[in-house]
Formats: sequence, structure tokens, C-alpha cells
Amino acid sequence: MAELAAHSGSTPKPYAWLKPGVFIGCLVPLALMVIEATQGQLGADPVAIALNRLGLMALITLVGSLAATPLRRVLGWAWPLRLRRMLGLFAFFYAFLHFTLYLAIDQGFDFSAILEDVAERKFITAGFAAFLLLVPLAATSPLRVRRMLGPKRWQRLHRLVYLAAALAALHFIWRVKRDLSEPVLYAAVIGVLLVARITHRKPRPLQAARK
Repeated sequence: MAELAAHSGSTPKPYAWLKPGVFIGCLVPLALMVIEATQGQLGADPVAIALNRLGLMALITLVGSLAATPLRRVLGWAWPLRLRRMLGLFAFFYAFLHFTLYLAIDQGFDFSAILEDVAERKFITAGFAAFLLLVPLAATSPLRVRRMLGPKRWQRLHRLVYLAAALAALHFIWRVKRDLSEPVLYAAVIGVLLVARITHRKPRPLQAARK
């Protein structure tokens, strides 16, 4: 068997478990929430609790996606880049569920009330703006779309992810009425990641040539 493996020329990819493991891990909170909901264990206000959990998962996966490039440039870790796209899509997935639950269950498709909320309640304004920014980022995630746009336009568009993350953190801060420690922590992490990305940019070819 050892000789057969040696002659086959196939070697196991490093971290082959990484993507499947993170994929499953990202779905576990949703599965647990659905189980709790079907068993009536989401508390006195299940819609509010579900909204909070979905929103938090959207923010966590978005921060994870943002961390990939700074970790590569600052620490030299290449493996987070394998997860960047998947985590970004999970961020949109959870944000979509968060918005859909608000639209359908919390507001019952009352669009006049929703528009009033967006216009008058600043935390909903920030959250809605963050969700709208995630839509084109998710739509342009496939490789074929990236090729159609070209690398420069695609990169410029996807820089909006930092604005989306900042608005999501602001949505969280304005949503919480008492203990702000958790939303402020996420906002601080997003700020650190943005600074790390700016200060560790790859030099342009002309700059590299001058050096």
C-alpha cells in the first residue's frame, strides 16, 4: 500500500480539513438556533433573540473575512486567505437571514413601517446600509464575475467591505442600550484590521523598483 501511494504521486493537501471544518462550524449556530426555536427554547422574545444571534454571526464572519489579508501581511500566515471568500459569503448569508427575519416576522412585510424605521431609527439605518453594501460584494464574489470586472475594479469595489463592517459595528453599538463592551470590542477589532491593512500595503511596482 505504501508503494502504491508513493507511485500515485498524490500527496494530501495541507490543512485539507480547514474549509470543511470552518464551513460546518459556521452552520452550527444556525442549526442550534433552529432546534431551540422548534422546541420553544428561545426565551420570552424568540424573534428578538433570533435577530440578535443572526446579526452577531454576520458580524463575526465578516470580521473573520477581514482578518485574512492582515494576518497574511503582518504574520505571514497564508491559510486564512483560503477562508476569506467563504467567510465573506457566510457574513452575507447571516445578514440576509437577519434582514429577512426582520422583514417577514418582526415587521410582517409592513413596508411603510420598515421605511419609517430606516428613516427614524439610526441603528436600523446603519444596519440596512451595511446590508446593502454586502449585496454587491456577494454578487461579485464568483471567480467568473471577478474576471469580468478585472482585478482593479474588483478590488476597488471590495474595499467597501470595511465600510460595511464599520456600519455593522455601529448598528450593534446603537442597538445595545446598556453594556457596550461587546459591540465596542468588535468596532475596535475592525479598526485594528483596517489600520493593519493600510500600514502593511504591498508596495507598487514603481515604488519597489525605486527601492
